[in-house]
Amino acid sequence: MSSSTLFNKIGGQNTVNQAVDIFYRKILLDNRINHFFLDIDMNKQIQKQKGFLTLALGEPNHYTGKTLREGHAHLVKRGLSDQHVDYVLEHLTQSLIELGVTATDIAEVIAIANQVRDEVLNRGPND
Repeated sequence: MSSSTLFNKIGGQNTVNQAVDIFYRKILLDNRINHFFLDIDMNKQIQKQKGFLTLALGEPNHYTGKTLREGHAHLVKRGLSDQHVDYVLEHLTQSLIELGVTATDIAEVIAIANQVRDEVLNRGPND
């Protein structure tokens, strides 16, 4: 593993695991967005998210889930919008703050998340 990846800068697998656990607790308590998770197996979702986040932050991972576009298509049909993505990023930010991740590193994580916003919302070249 490269020590220079964002994954390692924020604290590695332990921080990713804790962040995802905190993140989903926040999501499930938020009435603005928790309805998108009512029919989801949260244990599977949490494991997929940990794998995906590890990969997105620069570490190898054997993530085998759907593409972002495929995985969120049913949510877009149910009304997933930029505002909902903003709420999700708000919870991710707060989760990382709780774990003591620096503001600079949090900004980088959020920038990575924003890079895939159009794919999550099924916008862009593959429409």
